[in-house]
Amino acid sequence: MSNLYEICYLIMIGTASAAAFATGGSTLQMLFGIPYWVCTLIIAAFIFVIALFGTSVVRKCASTLSVLILIGLVLVLVPNIIVQWDAITAAISNLVSGKMPVISGESGAFGPALYSAVLYFFFQLASVSVMYQHMEPVTDKKQINKAAIEIFVFNFFAMELSIIGLLAVAYAADLVTATVPMLVLVQNGVSSGLLTPIISVLIILGSISTAVNMISGIVTRCVNAVERRMRSEQERQNGHLVRNAIATLIFTFLAFAIAQFGLLAVVKQGYAYLGYAAFITLFIPFIIHVIVTKGKEV
Repeated sequence: MSNLYEICYLIMIGTASAAAFATGGSTLQMLFGIPYWVCTLIIAAFIFVIALFGTSVVRKCASTLSVLILIGLVLVLVPNIIVQWDAITAAISNLVSGKMPVISGESGAFGPALYSAVLYFFFQLASVSVMYQHMEPVTDKKQINKAAIEIFVFNFFAMELSIIGLLAVAYAADLVTATVPMLVLVQNGVSSGLLTPIISVLIILGSISTAVNMISGIVTRCVNAVERRMRSEQERQNGHLVRNAIATLIFTFLAFAIAQFGLLAVVKQGYAYLGYAAFITLFIPFIIHVIVTKGKEV
């Protein structure tokens, strides 16, 4: 089962990192009109530089970016939600009556919606593996439990805020051709001239933060696996930065290459496959483990 999990892990690194590249690249393309591949190359350069310097730098960058992104989301979304509240309530009424948003291919039935939500849960389950690199400072299980609760609260808050905001443009014609729906919300909302650059920077920072965590996680695993076979600490230190650079370059290029398929293709196809892989390699073994150990080792 461990070998199957490694396959799942590689799918996760490829799809989630590529989606982050594609999100940042699509945002830059919409803002400046430069070729998509150039935009993703710019994102790749930033990610490579940050991930190159190891987990301690990544942790500091990720923490700082997370705080900035949450503050920015509140500053951007709350005014738009207030100003466009009539459009949001109208969208809710449309959903209740069975009319789906313009970009939805679903019927609105509960079953398919629940299936998509569960599949997304399995996709997120796979990303727990990138927490590996952040475990070094942990000294107690209570810290992990506390962090898990905080992660849930902040992610739930950010996701619900985004969903409520996006309801304002759920039936906007511009949404059909948009690759980054959040930009449509801001461009059609209050103070678009001021808030569009802010939300664009937040999206790019979020994509960089996500990709850096993913790539740095697998680089740390690979480099540590190689260095564990070395006999002395001195031998590990010699060439550590080179090994880190080579691994970072390989996985950054892999994500960059996959991102060339485009954001929607990566999300629609890649996330679904990752969800199925996580169900087989993570969820089922976890349930079996809980049953066998009677929950004592959870």
